[in-house]
Amino acid sequence: MKQVLQNMRDGKTTVAEVPVPTPRAGQALVKIAASLVSAGTERMLVEFGEKSLVGKARSRPDLVRQVLDKMKREGIVATLEATFNRLDSPMSLGYSSAGTIIGLGEGLDGFKLGQRVACAGGGYAVHAEYNLVPGSLLTPLPDSVDFESAAFTTLGAIALHGFRLAEPQVGERVAVIGLGLLGLMTVQIASAAGCRVFGIDTNPERAQLAKQFGIEAVSRQDAVDASQAFTANRGFDSVIICADTPSNDPVELAGAIARDRAKVVATGAVGLTFPRKVYYEKELSFINSRSYGPGRYDPAYEENGRDYPLGYVRWTEGRNFQTIVELLESGKLKVGSLITHRFPIEKAAEAYEVITGKQKVPFIGVVLAYGHTKDEGRKTIVFPSVLHPPSSVVKLGILGAGLFANATLLPALKKVKEIELVGIASAGGMHAQHSGQKFGFQYACSDDKQILNDSNINTVAILTRHDTHADLVVRALQAGKHVFVEKPLAINSEQLSVINEQLLKTDHCLLMTGFNRRFAPLAQQLHSSLITRQEPLYAHYRINAGCIPLNHWTHDPEQGGGRIIGEGCHFVDFITYLVGSPPVSVSAQALPNNGKYREDNVSMTFTFADGSIGVVDYLANGDKSFPKERVEVFCGGLVAVLDDFRTLQVTKDGKRKEVKLMGQDKGHLNEMQALVSGIRSGEPPIPYEQLIDVTKATFAAVESIRKNGERTSIGA
Repeated sequence: MKQVLQNMRDGKTTVAEVPVPTPRAGQALVKIAASLVSAGTERMLVEFGEKSLVGKARSRPDLVRQVLDKMKREGIVATLEATFNRLDSPMSLGYSSAGTIIGLGEGLDGFKLGQRVACAGGGYAVHAEYNLVPGSLLTPLPDSVDFESAAFTTLGAIALHGFRLAEPQVGERVAVIGLGLLGLMTVQIASAAGCRVFGIDTNPERAQLAKQFGIEAVSRQDAVDASQAFTANRGFDSVIICADTPSNDPVELAGAIARDRAKVVATGAVGLTFPRKVYYEKELSFINSRSYGPGRYDPAYEENGRDYPLGYVRWTEGRNFQTIVELLESGKLKVGSLITHRFPIEKAAEAYEVITGKQKVPFIGVVLAYGHTKDEGRKTIVFPSVLHPPSSVVKLGILGAGLFANATLLPALKKVKEIELVGIASAGGMHAQHSGQKFGFQYACSDDKQILNDSNINTVAILTRHDTHADLVVRALQAGKHVFVEKPLAINSEQLSVINEQLLKTDHCLLMTGFNRRFAPLAQQLHSSLITRQEPLYAHYRINAGCIPLNHWTHDPEQGGGRIIGEGCHFVDFITYLVGSPPVSVSAQALPNNGKYREDNVSMTFTFADGSIGVVDYLANGDKSFPKERVEVFCGGLVAVLDDFRTLQVTKDGKRKEVKLMGQDKGHLNEMQALVSGIRSGEPPIPYEQLIDVTKATFAAVESIRKNGERTSIGA
């Protein structure tokens, strides 16, 4: 299928051929008929992408600071590689479309095949021949609403949410500053609600256009005098700013024309330096409108379909979408006359030349149309020029093509000559296509079944979200494939039991979890210094993990398993590697969450069968610019310090030996070479006992936290 992509490194907007996506649970596959190009959000993204590296840095100093902090922690080379990989990742454009459902994921209720729908959401309702959309971002369409009009639903919801925030009453005077597409939809919504509406724009032609909707509108230079006449010198009850400009003029004008104690709502991106005198004297309320309404940016609502009770949240983003469709159906919201440009998807790049001003033509509504081709159902993209030596030990298929895959694992895999990169899959298709072409795979697809059933693939790497790992591991083993799975192996005991049962039935396939740190060069040197120890060791592993938002999927027990299970397993495994056997018990305690954390400021003390003790302090409350990881080991007159996988100091008999690397090396390349060696020899690179019991140890640690530090046994 065709999809519009933006490359953030060189700024090019292209129409690429990518696999048709495969619906997952709670999602629908929609065949798109029309989508709306946003002259606000999308224009800003395209213009940012077109800037030079210096221009990008100047416009986003916050990102520059993050890069500099990363350089301090991980070194220049690793940071530059990660930064350029990030910039080179394609970005999907678009967030408002309409079409027909042709596929339904498991558990999606209330929709059916062949149903006409409006689609919403960045990353979902993209400019592509097919969209993969969660049920909460789909709105049924009546037959009387055409697809082009329905493609305006998301933008209409933005206008509607801004209007609702102003809380206007029937008969009140409402001013709308900025009469672009968003403003022209806002004036119609306000009129439909029984308000007397007044429009203002710097462009007299747009002010004239607004009059077709039965409102009074003037140019900016006449705004103050005309407003006084319109409101009988009382001022507007509410002012909605729909302009798109870095200037503070819209905010200043809103203050001048508003009445005492009025509300000013900004739905457009404008300068926010307020004239204190007028806002203070009139005691004005200012609100920055956030997108489509309640539910936006909440993964539980948008991705998991957890609606808010109507009695408590009357107007969610989904109910705003429904209202816009109803307004379109009734004719109270008219958008057909606002369409100034139509482009077929093949010429999407021209649409962006229009909205960024390169073509220097006036525009309001820009719509993309989709004429689907004969191979429209193709879920595989083949790269026929890719050649591999026939003697490859590992013929690899990959499930998942996200940031970790592109920035870390795939560059490492590319360096291992014994690995043949056969196929790569991602549910949306776009990332698989990009990664497949960039790293030299033979094909890209959107269906994991194709990878699992490909007889030319003998090894599967699972790089998907945590909740999918266990099921994919079992299915891959059942398909007769060797398996590499990124941590964690599983996120609950039930999943782990199923994997364990499958391993007992499997004698010809190898399983490896991505505990890369044990394969790091300095880690192996540290391990060598302990190999002849005659007494138990003490190891302290401190992780400055940094805080992540509470709504991040990693915190979700159903998707990510939480940070201790999802990432803490790395550090438990590392101490297990040093000791040579898994822990037998754990006691763990966490700092109070205080509404900011979620069991991710934790101290865990593990005991081992030989008497060794390992302490893992996983902390989210530190400064991210400080180095992330430090390991200290004491044993038999030896003290070793491993600092962020860049330096290793070993002190013994009064002598200190120090090894420094040019940059950070956490072992990903060595890990892939170990996978090859394991498949060749038939010996798992990490003993299964350690894979299973390290995972159990994280479950036990979480249990101990919830029992206020009670020591908990690990094992059967």
